[in-house]
Amino acid sequence: MEKEATKLMNGGVESKSRKGLPNFLGSTVNLKYVKLGYIYLLSLSHTFCFFLPPLLLLFIFVSRFLPILAYPVSIFFLLLFYHFLTPSSVFLLDFSCYRPPDHFKITKSGFIELAVKSGNFNETSIELQRKVLDQSGIGEESYMPRVVFKPGHKVNLRDGREEAAMVIFGAIDELLAATKISVKHIKILVLNCGVLNTTPSLSAMVINHYKLRHNTESYNLGGMGCGAGIIAIDLAKDLLNAHQGSYALVVSTEIVSFTWYSGNDVTLLPPNCSFRMGAAAIMLSSRRIDRWRSKYQLMQLVRTHKGMDDTSYKSMELREDREGKQGLYVSRDVMEVARRALKANITTLGRLEPSFEHICVLASSKKVLDEIQKDLKLTEENMEASRRTLERFGNTSSSSIWYELAYLEHKGKMKRGDKVWQIGFGSGFKCNSVVWKALKNIDPPRHNNPWNL
Repeated sequence: MEKEATKLMNGGVESKSRKGLPNFLGSTVNLKYVKLGYIYLLSLSHTFCFFLPPLLLLFIFVSRFLPILAYPVSIFFLLLFYHFLTPSSVFLLDFSCYRPPDHFKITKSGFIELAVKSGNFNETSIELQRKVLDQSGIGEESYMPRVVFKPGHKVNLRDGREEAAMVIFGAIDELLAATKISVKHIKILVLNCGVLNTTPSLSAMVINHYKLRHNTESYNLGGMGCGAGIIAIDLAKDLLNAHQGSYALVVSTEIVSFTWYSGNDVTLLPPNCSFRMGAAAIMLSSRRIDRWRSKYQLMQLVRTHKGMDDTSYKSMELREDREGKQGLYVSRDVMEVARRALKANITTLGRLEPSFEHICVLASSKKVLDEIQKDLKLTEENMEASRRTLERFGNTSSSSIWYELAYLEHKGKMKRGDKVWQIGFGSGFKCNSVVWKALKNIDPPRHNNPWNL
């Protein structure tokens, strides 16, 4: 039976394929790709020109004195031109999503019970969190660090580092075991975490723990919210194009102990009820030879930033209450802000990639998923991965879209040629999209999948 593709909806109208080249002058995003391609071509030209004179002399010699070899040598030169002047694709070998031990599981009633025992919240705050939890779409098996509920305890840097080490190393360990890639072969490391930013950085912590090579290109992205996972992929992509034939390790996480608010300002309490522990590790490659063993190929990546608008900029921010306690503020305008950012993002994406088989929308809350489903006229099947991820794991921030892709693999839904659209939102305000194409039928993984029992 023919597969039913999910068509990108643009203003309620189905986007159609466009013939010919994209309108590069009509989009700053498209223009960015032209500039990157030009810079890449120039860098390759230096290498190619170095070898060109002796190769031409060889070709002339063979053509004149060994004409029988002229044809195969011509084919060789054509392949050589193709190799040097055509940038390789970015492949996704594999990814892993960390599932914490069972003793970190928390039910909704258990959450409220521990919140009461912590002594940090008054009755109004408890009732508000109870109401938000009931409407959140989160089930009874998400994961939370218990240290945030400890009576009389103020979460400190050590708590954050311990949680970060557990989820980050857990995800990377599973990925390295699955890909069998030595850490000595990893050239690029990009790690994103919104709230916890330490010195040394979390990316430095990874380098120290795994003893990565001394010339590793290491980047630590902070303060960029739930949409930073796709930003990390974009940065890794550009670095892979600059370092052809390399591996890039991307890690996305958020540290719940540092997003937790222990006060009674009702505007800062809702995020307590949604953020949960988690992390994802992704292995990317620009080695052409890795195509045969990779799961996906990166097709398109579009980033939209609305920070120039004050309402968008202030819609999500880290604040302190009157007692100096830190918490995450989410304005009532955030849904309209997200709607405008999404519209701008898919307008650009629609010019590049108009159809998809699967969609992974950042699982932030039931209300957000409901609104996006309504705006894009998506079916329940389209939203299944996002809703099941929210129910099972809660909002794991930037890593959420990877738990959703893991769900699609677990259900055996990713087939050769299928395209999956991942959408992330974040403070700033940002909306980011990335499209992957499956290079083979993805069998449900026996290991390395958080959905396995």
